[in-house]
Amino acid sequence: MVPVDVLEVQSQSALWKFLLSGAVAGAVSRTGTAPLDRAKVYMQVYSTRTNLLSLLGGLRSLVQEGGVRSLWRGNGINVLKIAPEYAVKFSAFEQCKNSFCGVHGSPPFQERLLAGSLAVAISQTLINPMEVLKTRLTLGRTGQYRGLGLLDCARRILEHEGPRAFYRGYLPNMLGIIPYAGIDLAVYEMLRCFWLKSGRDMKDPSGLVSLSSVTLSTTCGQMASYPLTLVRTRMQAQDTAAKGPNPTMSGVFRQILAQQGWPGLYRGMTPTLLKVLPAGGISYVVYEAMKKTLGV
Repeated sequence: MVPVDVLEVQSQSALWKFLLSGAVAGAVSRTGTAPLDRAKVYMQVYSTRTNLLSLLGGLRSLVQEGGVRSLWRGNGINVLKIAPEYAVKFSAFEQCKNSFCGVHGSPPFQERLLAGSLAVAISQTLINPMEVLKTRLTLGRTGQYRGLGLLDCARRILEHEGPRAFYRGYLPNMLGIIPYAGIDLAVYEMLRCFWLKSGRDMKDPSGLVSLSSVTLSTTCGQMASYPLTLVRTRMQAQDTAAKGPNPTMSGVFRQILAQQGWPGLYRGMTPTLLKVLPAGGISYVVYEAMKKTLGV
């Protein structure tokens, strides 16, 4: 969701510094946790009831197939989409916030939830094609795509599956925003209330408090929306040119439940949870360092 820092920014000249700090922090964080992210996607797509991939087993398979460097496959597009995602998200958030509760002041919980959800929905609508490319490249085999893998992957999808394939998984992606945003913000606000009741100043919490709050709220939000995230990844990964008709959200749900049961909806959750803390820690350290560098 939208960082608290950005909610309080009144100067447009300072806003770009917060956005740049967030973009750099996101790039470093995603690069640092890329092996866990690729293992997660691999487990989500290829794990079955008869082939229960563990985290170590998934990482071992990836290294055997393409070497250690292959653990960062797909990270380029993952980092590349940060800039447009941040720009659209925060621009949309500012417009929604001003429409709901005026230009000045930090919005209360309900308005922040609505504005944040709409902003994320708009940004995800625009970058969904990049999400599809990221999923395909992450699951790609060594040498599967020629030259710049990104361009070759996009060309193949367009030629063999059509432009609609770039919006595969869009519905579960949109449906997952509400439970993720709602629980993420609710947990964060609950922790914020505990902090205020302790008689301390919320405007200047310690780094540990900020990191712990964001980590816990993000984890709860991810767990709530994880089945929809899994379905989205499965839909984006399926190559209709090779595997038949276009997958539907209900069809993928039924397939997972039939093959793996209810636990199958949380396949790949282990690397997801393991990367929350290091990703949050890296983001926080880099974000604060960038703010100091830029003088905000």
